[in-house]
Amino acid sequence: MKTEIIRKLKETDGYVSGQQLCELLGVSRTAVWKVIRQLRDEGYQIEAVRNRGYRLLEVADVLTEAECRNRLAGRWLGNPVYCFDEIDSTNTRAKLLAEKGAPEGTLVIAESQTAGKGRRGRSWASPPGEGLWFSFVLRPQIRPSVAPMITLAAALAVAASIEDVCGLPARIKWPNDIVISGRKLVGILTELSAETLEVHYVVVGIGINVNMTEFPEEIRRTATSLYLESGKRFKRCDIVAAVMKRMEEYYAAYMNTCSLAAMKDEYMGRLANLNREVAVITLREEWRGLCEGIDEYGRLLVRRKDGSLEKIVSGEVSVRGIYGYV
Repeated sequence: MKTEIIRKLKETDGYVSGQQLCELLGVSRTAVWKVIRQLRDEGYQIEAVRNRGYRLLEVADVLTEAECRNRLAGRWLGNPVYCFDEIDSTNTRAKLLAEKGAPEGTLVIAESQTAGKGRRGRSWASPPGEGLWFSFVLRPQIRPSVAPMITLAAALAVAASIEDVCGLPARIKWPNDIVISGRKLVGILTELSAETLEVHYVVVGIGINVNMTEFPEEIRRTATSLYLESGKRFKRCDIVAAVMKRMEEYYAAYMNTCSLAAMKDEYMGRLANLNREVAVITLREEWRGLCEGIDEYGRLLVRRKDGSLEKIVSGEVSVRGIYGYV
């Protein structure tokens, strides 16, 4: 009922009478009033005037199931959606739901995380009210060996969405970090459950620094936020809705060929590493070369100083630029 009331208030230029809402929803005036009070408690500014009805004064920056359902415009990604005020990790919860049979498209969002996950076991700072922390479940019928490309498709979806909603030139640090001005804006962590020839599910976790004004000392020089880059505050539901819609497009393109062939050129156009010197770090060696882009399987193409071309597989090595964070 919350979703329907929010939608009606947003669609109406002026007041919506209590009677209209009662007739629309088939409930009593008391039930409508209770939902209005709940929405006010969640942060919506709703004016109530006798003999006129209700009017939405300002859309709150809230991450509730009702608001997210109201904003999500995709066909299947984001259905169902679970929202939490606080959670250990959206990836952990999404994996638990997937193990219990949650369908493809299940979305988990949290206002804050107490144990947010980054790549290679790192933690991810997830304060309440300022960032966007979410994970979603995919169930692709693919070989496990090609699953890492989903991470690159997700990075492309996020970068494109940030440009759509915020107008900022987001770039991708291969394979999946989103950066602006050489500083990290978004982290993406993909985890999967699979057997030798079969993927049970993939969970893609995304953390976006949206309205942060400052960061802890240890990451202050390497992190940024949409607010710090633009001077504007953004509504987080707008961003997650854009990501879900874009991800549906890129995921479909990926599943058609089990490759990045259809989006390789767009990814290269957003690649922060392109034509830059990078350091490639493995367990056995560290070397430097010139990044020449990616191939259709998402492997990073790096030209060694001796002229040979290496194809770097995501997850096997660490790639760092020698010019700051990127």
